[in-house]
Amino acid sequence: MESKPLDLGLLRSFSPLDGLKSENLYSLSRKTSLRELTEGRLLFKEGDVDTRTFYLVSGIVELMHEGRSLMRVRGGSPDARNALAPANPRRCSARVVSDHIEFVSIDSNVLDVMLTWDQTGIYEVSELKGQDEQVSGSDDWMTTLLQTRVFHRIPAANIQAIFMRMQRVEFKAGDSIIKQGDEGDYFYVVVKGECTVLRETPINKEGIKLAQLTAGDTFGEEALISDARRNANVKAATEVTLMRLGKEDFQKLLNEPTLQWVDYEQASKMVANGARWLDMRLPSEFEHGHIEDAINLPLYFLRLKMKSLDRKVHYIVCCDTGRRSSAGAYILTAKGFNASVLRDGIPPSAFPIQ
Repeated sequence: MESKPLDLGLLRSFSPLDGLKSENLYSLSRKTSLRELTEGRLLFKEGDVDTRTFYLVSGIVELMHEGRSLMRVRGGSPDARNALAPANPRRCSARVVSDHIEFVSIDSNVLDVMLTWDQTGIYEVSELKGQDEQVSGSDDWMTTLLQTRVFHRIPAANIQAIFMRMQRVEFKAGDSIIKQGDEGDYFYVVVKGECTVLRETPINKEGIKLAQLTAGDTFGEEALISDARRNANVKAATEVTLMRLGKEDFQKLLNEPTLQWVDYEQASKMVANGARWLDMRLPSEFEHGHIEDAINLPLYFLRLKMKSLDRKVHYIVCCDTGRRSSAGAYILTAKGFNASVLRDGIPPSAFPIQ
C-alpha cells in the first residue's frame, strides 16, 4: 500500500472538509496522505471497529453487506464526496473492483476536533503562532498531540481551553528547562527543536539519558500529577520552542478527564481476564512486598523501558498511594497504551503473608 504527498485542493473536494478553515485543513493534511490499494483487496471489513475516515479519490469500490452488493462508488462522483460507510462498527465491507483505487484515510478523532473548533469559532492554528512564523511545520506538534489517546478522552471544550491557555517559551541550546528536585509548576510540549531528559544518580552526576524529545513530545507531567518534586533534568539540546501549561490548568483540563481509576476488586477481575499489574515503585519496595505476578517498572525508568511493554495488554498501574501510578498511567495513555490506575494504592491484603 503506497502513499503519495497530499494536495490541499483534493481535501477541499470532500464533505465536510470543504468547510474547514485553511489553517485547520493544512494542520489536518500534515498527518494525511494519498494511498493506493489494488483490485480485490478490502479497504475495511463489515464489523470493523476503527477510528479512520475513508474518502475515495479514484477507482471503484463495491460496498457489501453479508456478501450482498449494496452499491458501487466511483472516485470523483457525487457519492464519493462523502466518507465511505462511516458508521462504527462498519455496517458493510468495501472491496476494490477496479485495477486499483486511490483513497485518503484520516484519523476520525482528529477530524472531529477540527470540525468542532471550526464550528465554535474558538480556535485557529494561527492564534498559537508567532507573527513571524509561516504555517508550515509549526503546527505539527498540535496535530501530533491530537492523535494521542490522551486527547481522544478529553472533551472538545477542554482541548480548546488547553491550547488557548498555553504560553510560548524559548530556550537556547544547553539551557536548563527543568531541574531535578525542583517543585513542579508547568506541563510542557515541544513545538520545535530537541530536549534531553537526564536523571542524576549518586554515582552519575552528569545524569543517565532517559529520553530525547522532539516536536509533539511532552514532559513535566509526572511531578504535577503526583504532586512531587521533579525526578529528572530536562535540557535544551538545540534551540527549543515550547508551549507550557500551568499546574492548575493541567490538573483541571488535562489530567482529571484522562485517568481511569479502578478499585482493587475491579482490578483483580480485570487481571483475571488478561490485564497485568504494573508496579511503579522502586525495586527495593517491590522486593519487600508486591502483588503476585506484578511487573516492576519504576516511574523514573518508564520512558526508557516503555518499549518492553506489550501494547495489546491492559495494564493496572499501581504503587503504595496512587500518586506515582497515576503519573505512570498518564504517560502510558499518552503513548497509546491501555492503562488504569489502582485507587488509593496497593492494599496490605494484596501482599503475600511473609
